[in-house]
This record gives sequence, structure tokens and C-alpha cells, in this order.
Amino acid sequence: MTGPVTDGAGALRVLVLAGSSRDGSVNARLAALVAAQVERSGAVVDRARMRDFEMPVYDGDAEAEHGPPEGAGLLRERLLAAQALVIASPEYNASVPGVLKNAVDWVSRFRPQPFKDKQTLLVSASPSMVGGNRGLWALRVPLEHLGARVYPDMFSLAQAHAAFGEDGDLADPGLRERLGATVDSFLALAEADTRYLCLQRRWYEFLGDESSAVVTQRAED
Repeated sequence: MTGPVTDGAGALRVLVLAGSSRDGSVNARLAALVAAQVERSGAVVDRARMRDFEMPVYDGDAEAEHGPPEGAGLLRERLLAAQALVIASPEYNASVPGVLKNAVDWVSRFRPQPFKDKQTLLVSASPSMVGGNRGLWALRVPLEHLGARVYPDMFSLAQAHAAFGEDGDLADPGLRERLGATVDSFLALAEADTRYLCLQRRWYEFLGDESSAVVTQRAED
């Protein structure tokens, strides 16, 4: 598949975030593969991991007194500088890692909402047989609520502890092909959304954001 069309300063910019802080994390290794694929497409990669954005557990009283922590502000800036976001997230107890959910909660407090309209791809790696897929489904909920355009096709790498070859790439050629195709298709959509404004739609559920005059209203009982 043809990658994003780039023209120097106008290249698509993608933030690739490893949702684990642990050295040697299989999700950090998967994020590195995604970042390499993004670079091969001609887009610009901004690589990050949760360790880059230290922040305390969300506390409304602390926010009211001191405002958001520095780490949340740094993540917000990196999000705003990118047209697309890729998160490689671990799965903790069949759900979202607490450190990642906490970061989403803090960043959601900024206005305008940094996640709104952000083209987002979710990938995961896990030693389990489901590859962290349950955690990705849980992660979709807050991101889509905040207005992120989460790509329908998610990539989950099962038995990740044995999935990487000595060169750091995926050992299975079929998995390599599927990961590459998923990333390329996502980038094509993100580039179209960035360059062709007529394709943009304002479907989101974050009711606290009034930065867009054109929204689709969702009724709730």
C-alpha cells in the first residue's frame, strides 16, 4: 500500500506512545516496530513512553489548587503537535493499565480537548493467547468518549514473549505483513483526514468540549 504523501515540512506527524514504562517491555518493542513502519512511509515519528510523562494519580482538589502536573502538560503538547497517535498498550487484568488511564484522565482536563478528532491506532503485545486485545477494547471507551477517531482494526500480538526474532522484528512473516498493512492503512486514513478537510466528520461524545460549532448531538436517557 502506498504510504502518506509527504512534502518536507508538510509531512504527516505521528506520535507513537509505548504505554509501558518498563525497560524491555514487549509493548515498547512493538511500538519500535510501528515507529519504523511509520518512518518507512515517509511520515515523521515522535517516539515516547509513559516514563516521559510522570504525573500523580488524578486528584480534583490538587488540580483545583495547582492545575495539571507538568507531565500532563508535556503529553498534551506532544499530542497537539501530531496529526495522528499510535498507542502500544499492555493489558493489566483484562483492562487498561492504571498509569495510562491516569494520563488520559489528566490530559482530558485541558481545553480545547487534545484527543478530539485525533486519528488513533491501538496496538498491544501480551504473553497471553489474546495478545492484550481485551485491554485495547477497554482503552477505546475513554478515547472515543473524548473524541478520538480510533481506527477500527486493532493489532494484538499474542504470546509476545516468543514473537520477536533476534533482529527485533516479528519472527512470523504473516504477522509482519499484517502489522505493516494495518499501519499503512491507518496512515492513509490519517493523511486523508489531515489533507482533505471535506472528509472530516464531527462524531464525538465528549459533551464538555464546545470548541467546534459543528457537532453531532447524542441524546441520552
